[in-house]
Amino acid sequence: MKVAVVAEGAGPAPRSLAEQAYHLLTRMITQLELAPGSLLVEKDLMAALEIGRTPIREALQRLSMEGLVVHQPNRGMFVADITTTSVQHIYEFRSLIDGHLVRLAAERAREPQTAELRALPVKFKRAIATDDMDSYVELDRRFYALLAEAAENIYLAEVIPRIFNLHLRLFFFISSRGAGWHDVAKAHTAMTRDVAEAIARHDADAAEKAITAYIASRHQDMRDLL
Repeated sequence: MKVAVVAEGAGPAPRSLAEQAYHLLTRMITQLELAPGSLLVEKDLMAALEIGRTPIREALQRLSMEGLVVHQPNRGMFVADITTTSVQHIYEFRSLIDGHLVRLAAERAREPQTAELRALPVKFKRAIATDDMDSYVELDRRFYALLAEAAENIYLAEVIPRIFNLHLRLFFFISSRGAGWHDVAKAHTAMTRDVAEAIARHDADAAEKAITAYIASRHQDMRDLL
């Protein structure tokens, strides 16, 4: 099945074929269209995406750096598997990074940032009510981008987008084994509301508690599934 060559979500169109390939492959991997552990065959991807070999190779290299693709010598490129160990590492890292991220955001956020953060839960709820999963994902990207902006730390701003897709794939993994993405999204929306309100109050402890409790809950969901 061919995939339309467009960017995922509501953001601006990618500026190069390599960027288009990256966005399309990211979507296919995070939403489990390309299953964990599956072999990535270049000619099949070229046919599906209608993009040439070089841009696809560049995209695969980028995804390898992000941990969504792994290279096995003499075997080829594979979608990274989802294992108990990999999940533990992801959530341990997220608990540390996200917790520190929201603490800094609570200390440093300016009024326009807090206003936008507080407005996001309503938008999340609207996306759930209209079954608009793509908009929900883009709103989640914006949530983390806003946190990174508010934290005013260039290194956090670099690492947050790189780990976003790892936890997004686990979001879809949990959703695919339950009643759908809505229940998981509702819990996530409640977390964003609590974090936003804590940041608006400049309450770093409450912001960290809200996000780390959510991460721990999702980690337990994954342990129950694996």
